[in-house]
Amino acid sequence: MPDTWGASPELSHPSGNLAGMDAASLLVGLLIGALLAAAVTLGLVAVRGRAGAAPEALEPVHESLDHLHRLLAGIERDRATAHGELREQVGTIGQTSALLRQETAALVTALRTPHVRGRWGELQLRRVVEVAGLLEHCDFVEQPSGTTDQGTGVRPDLVVTLADGRQVVVDAKVPFTGYIEAVQATDPAVRAQRVADHARQLRAHVDVLAARRYPSAFGTAAPFTVLFVPADGFLTTALEAEPALLEHGFGRDVIIATPSTLLALLRTVAYSWRQERLAHDAAAVLEAGRTVHARLSTLSGHLTRLGSALGSALTRYNETVGSYERSVLVATRRFDDLGVAAAPVPTPAPVEGTVRALRPPTQELPEIGERDGTTG
Repeated sequence: MPDTWGASPELSHPSGNLAGMDAASLLVGLLIGALLAAAVTLGLVAVRGRAGAAPEALEPVHESLDHLHRLLAGIERDRATAHGELREQVGTIGQTSALLRQETAALVTALRTPHVRGRWGELQLRRVVEVAGLLEHCDFVEQPSGTTDQGTGVRPDLVVTLADGRQVVVDAKVPFTGYIEAVQATDPAVRAQRVADHARQLRAHVDVLAARRYPSAFGTAAPFTVLFVPADGFLTTALEAEPALLEHGFGRDVIIATPSTLLALLRTVAYSWRQERLAHDAAAVLEAGRTVHARLSTLSGHLTRLGSALGSALTRYNETVGSYERSVLVATRRFDDLGVAAAPVPTPAPVEGTVRALRPPTQELPEIGERDGTTG
């Protein structure tokens, strides 16, 4: 398989890394040899300079050589450890690269299958609809069945319902085998040919989709069909070879939409649905207000009649008390004067007050003191 992942030669070929490590090991060995040679030379010079000296005079030289030997041994151990770790990391990178190539090849093979490719497009479409905020079975329906005006049964991937009751048909089955081959191509001429094939396949699918006459299968559908392309790169690559592809679709009532453009369309639909629900709620509130107003009018009539009845009752009570005082109590006082009664008959007091009438709504509301009855 050609190298299409942009990997460096060192990652793609672990043997190149090993050769680099061998060169580094050689440089380290040469450095260590030079240090040893310098140390030996210094030691010989010191020995010759002190040939007649006592053995105790050579003790510092021996200590220096021992220290240098231990230092070089530690460096060699560290180099061997680092070399082993580097070799292990390079091996892991090679295994990961091979596994990545296998998984990528499996994915490409799966996407070449029409069933898997169509299912992937449907999942992408469902994800875009969910991000747009639409509700299933309320704002859209997946894969509904219908019959065109030619008697042909159709089943689009998605039907979106607009706020005014109209519908938009969306289809997500798009061929992109040519696009995969164009991405894998390393030769510019081959890539240009595969891009042209991809554009031709997409153009042919637009013609097939227009011939299906999806809008006629749904009475309230808009007179166009949305062709959903699961990735923006699919449409961009096709437009490189055929810039008039979008105009070709418009002429056949097929709108080619990528996830970004379809998301903008569905966001607009969701916004219209929210506005429709707000208008519906406002109408419900208005109707409830009218009902409450009518009931308040009825209650006001009842209160007015009740106030009138209370005023009449108060007037009749005072008239009765006056008549009682003039006619009855005068006669009972004679019994009191004669000492017949044990206690005098109590005199009922008249009730003073007026029943407050309801004011018309055009008048200003009374002050707080007037509402409480503390003034006026």
